[in-house]
Amino acid sequence: MACSEERHLPSPDLEGSPEFQEGPQASQIEPGQEGEPSSEPLSSESLEATIEALRADLERYKEEAERNWIQFLHAASDLENYKREAQRRLQEAVERTKRSLLLVILEVVDTLERALRYSDTPGNAESILEGIRLAHRQILETLANLGVRPVETVGQPFDPRTCEAVEAVPAESSGNASGTVVEEIQRGYTINGEVLRPARVKVAR
Repeated sequence: MACSEERHLPSPDLEGSPEFQEGPQASQIEPGQEGEPSSEPLSSESLEATIEALRADLERYKEEAERNWIQFLHAASDLENYKREAQRRLQEAVERTKRSLLLVILEVVDTLERALRYSDTPGNAESILEGIRLAHRQILETLANLGVRPVETVGQPFDPRTCEAVEAVPAESSGNASGTVVEEIQRGYTINGEVLRPARVKVAR
């Protein structure tokens, strides 16, 4: 009985094949690393939605800019109106002060005119002098109400801030210490504590 010989075909060497060596082994591939995700273009619906959102933002910014511009114009107009109103009030205050001062001056003129009417009448010298004194008191009271005060100088040490020396006299003959105001040529005045006009004086030296 003839025995049939079994033929053993050589098994393919998979480990040594180039395909087996080049391809990554299944155990070395991590999940999610099979390949880079491809960037897909936006769909028409998504692109349209993005454009609409940008248009809405643009409209909102335009409205906000317009509101800011209108607010700026209103503020500029209010400022201009305030400046005009302040200027008008200042002018009115100046006019009121001027009118008040002029009315007082007219009262002084009336007093002097009454005194002059009596100047032709003999024996009325005292009445004329009293009228002049009254006019002087009226004008000084008005000046005081405006913050104007006379500077007291005679018998006081010379102060260059409020006085102007126009002449020096010997201290021995005047009977005053050196540097003392002995006579006032023209009275000085201050307004609200500041020199309005310095006094012109004679000073002992």
